[in-house]
Amino acid sequence: MLFAVAAAFGLTWWLGLYVLVREPGERGARRAGAGLLTYGLALAAWQVRGTVAEPWAAPVAAAETALTHLPALLWTGAVLTLVPGGERLERLWARGFVPVALAALGWLVVSGWAGEPGTAARVATGVLLVAALTAALVLLVRARPPRVRGLAAVATLFFGLGTALLVLPALGPLRTLAVLAVDVDMAMLGVAIAMSNAFQAGEALWRDMLRSLLGAAAVALVTGGQVALVIALGEATAALTGLLFGVVAVAIAVQTLGGPVQRLLDRIAFPGDAEMRRERAELREFSEALPRREPGPPPFDEAEFARLTRRALAAYGDLGKLAASPLANLPVIDKRMKGDSPLERAAELRSLLLERIQRLKPRDGEFGTSDEWRFYNVLYFPYVRGLRPYRRGPRPGGLTAEERQAFEWFRREVSERTFYNWQNAAAKLIADDLRRENWQ
Repeated sequence: MLFAVAAAFGLTWWLGLYVLVREPGERGARRAGAGLLTYGLALAAWQVRGTVAEPWAAPVAAAETALTHLPALLWTGAVLTLVPGGERLERLWARGFVPVALAALGWLVVSGWAGEPGTAARVATGVLLVAALTAALVLLVRARPPRVRGLAAVATLFFGLGTALLVLPALGPLRTLAVLAVDVDMAMLGVAIAMSNAFQAGEALWRDMLRSLLGAAAVALVTGGQVALVIALGEATAALTGLLFGVVAVAIAVQTLGGPVQRLLDRIAFPGDAEMRRERAELREFSEALPRREPGPPPFDEAEFARLTRRALAAYGDLGKLAASPLANLPVIDKRMKGDSPLERAAELRSLLLERIQRLKPRDGEFGTSDEWRFYNVLYFPYVRGLRPYRRGPRPGGLTAEERQAFEWFRREVSERTFYNWQNAAAKLIADDLRRENWQ
């Protein structure tokens, strides 16, 4: 049983890291990834608890209780990101449900510190989790796209059933069955979130996911297998059990988080050469993006093409994301290219986007704030020049006079909601221009 749980832990840990590193800026990815990692830790705590002696048994049991139930809380928030127009629901979840659920979970942990959790605490926590997951299931039935909706809905249903089993005082095989069933469901959630992100970006998923899984499985088997062999030839002590899970976790993390780890090493090894660090990071991101490319031209559908254009504009400074964008396969880019290098395609797409942004610029001066300037301003300064006017913290230094004017105008005259609405409208104009040039 220890090795089966260790394998389930490795799968859960890898998928959590994969979801996080694939789209670190997405709220759903962060919540789903954190939930997967937390549940992986719960599996490890469950196995360690069976081998640890007093006085550590109670703290390990309390940690297991918290880690087993926290994923349901995170998972509910991740599901809400799949619901179209769910921003208000997310705010209600963050400000209302999360504090109440954490209070109930704290009550459950405290009541079980010296033994089995109290019935009242167990029932209160279970009702909260199952009710939230049931509500998420109802919302997902109406969500789109259908392929993500179906998988996430099935995952929600089984996760709700698994959570209901976990909050019961189940013992023996029933407990083991519930734990492994929820682990399978957590994997389904991670896949659903990854599918949603890949669909939104117009990227391929399975080739990239398979490559990452194979690398994680190889390093986990080579490193964790040595500890497993020692346990098989001897005894599963608390130290060896903890070492098994720790070695597997570190090996999978180093493999799956290759890009961030390399950036950290570059920062340590080359502290005074920012340009080389930037170039190395660009090449790594480009290489990692290649398995995500969808072959063939982008979709002709107007709404889908506008959405992909919006994402490509947001990724203007990231050659890796531009290389994976379906817009890199536009016919107009085929005509502009001299070779067939994916890196050249990404560079041509960046140039094409810049040309379309420049077309929105009025001819009366270098900078303005009148209505005819707004679409140019909301694309050029944030994406091409890298201004982030609504980011919290001190005002950025080193700006040119033009950038400073734009920054102050955004902060004083343009609300954040209006800013994003103008960006969407400007992206739609560029998308329409590109569609006319390529298919009419």
